[in-house]
Amino acid sequence: MAIYEINGGTPLSGSVTISGAKNAAVAILPAALLIPGRCRIENVPDISDVRILLDIMEGMGAKVEKPEPGVVILDCSIITQPMPDPALVKKLRASYYLMGALLGRYGRSHVSLPGGCSFASRPIDQHIKGFKALGAKVTEGEDFVSMEPGENGLHGDRVSLDVVSVGATVNIMLAAALLPGKTVIENAAKEPHIVDLANFLNTMGANISGAGTDTVKIWGVESLQGSTYAIIPDQIEAGTYIAAVAAAGGDVLVKNVIPKHMDCITSKLAEMGAEITDYDDAIRIRSTGKLHATTVKTRPYPGFPTDMQAQICVCMALANGTSRLTESVYETRFFGYCTELESMGAHITIDGKTATVVGMEGLHGVTVRARDLRAGAALVIAGLAASGTTRVENIHYVERGYERLIEKLTALGAKIRRVEE
Repeated sequence: MAIYEINGGTPLSGSVTISGAKNAAVAILPAALLIPGRCRIENVPDISDVRILLDIMEGMGAKVEKPEPGVVILDCSIITQPMPDPALVKKLRASYYLMGALLGRYGRSHVSLPGGCSFASRPIDQHIKGFKALGAKVTEGEDFVSMEPGENGLHGDRVSLDVVSVGATVNIMLAAALLPGKTVIENAAKEPHIVDLANFLNTMGANISGAGTDTVKIWGVESLQGSTYAIIPDQIEAGTYIAAVAAAGGDVLVKNVIPKHMDCITSKLAEMGAEITDYDDAIRIRSTGKLHATTVKTRPYPGFPTDMQAQICVCMALANGTSRLTESVYETRFFGYCTELESMGAHITIDGKTATVVGMEGLHGVTVRARDLRAGAALVIAGLAASGTTRVENIHYVERGYERLIEKLTALGAKIRRVEE
């Protein structure tokens, strides 16, 4: 078992370069299954979620090359095994994107239900609703979803999502890109990685408009062809480093970001007292002393992201006054880390979907356990800000979404190391 050992209390300084977006990569890589040729995908993060996804695709017959760091060349000309390995699928939440990609290319799919972080049930009912609207006959088993053409075949149609769902929006886009007719997704998710997926597909010959708005339109094309595409920077990774500086103190230039994507995060940290400066493709974060209490409610983009909830909670735990944090996407997310933060000295009271956080003078190091990806990132931040030594267990969750975390934090002056036990 590996752990992170952190000796906290050292302000962070220097610069850090953000990797490609995890949430974009795990949608774009399955999208390559729609293309009977070679795709060169750049700015691919080297994280466990991506490695598992590439293993799944390689097992299906795709040829995978990694000519240099951050670059993956995929050749999906011949898929010899259209049923993904169930054991690998269960390790990865985003493996459900294989459903839409296989339905789009082959008109049928059989995919095991996914795994990943378990902080919420995250049902796929909106995905199923979309597939049925496109003409698929869907069979749901205890641990799989199987699809084939219905009586009238597969075709474009109008899909109105009952709730904003990133996963359902992605899956419907993947399924519809090659279907005859026009598909309209209403109440679509607007996250940056939705736009990135649409741009990737359009670069490969798809006809998609409206990504980034609540109405996405897809005109099905006969075929796609391989090309080169670079994934956008990771909004949540950048937000995590920015929150780390706000909590632990320091002055850091966060490079390779799209500042507009970061507004929903940086505006709140600026309100708490951090000094934020935007550049063309970088953000400087400088702590100016004790943080101020604030109120945050997570919302779909362009609101404050649920994937930053745990990280900003650490900042609240160190701020003057009483903060309130409301989770409107995954209400059970608090239970992945709040008890752990309390063991470090935080004062947090949970009432339904809202956590009340009374700022304390400081945190102290103890042994804590990550229970999901972003909870693990929050515990690392807490360890950086705390006095004494913090040991973070279950770090495989953290390594699902953060590339070279130890190397990047060490370069900023953090005293952190990965210890094999």
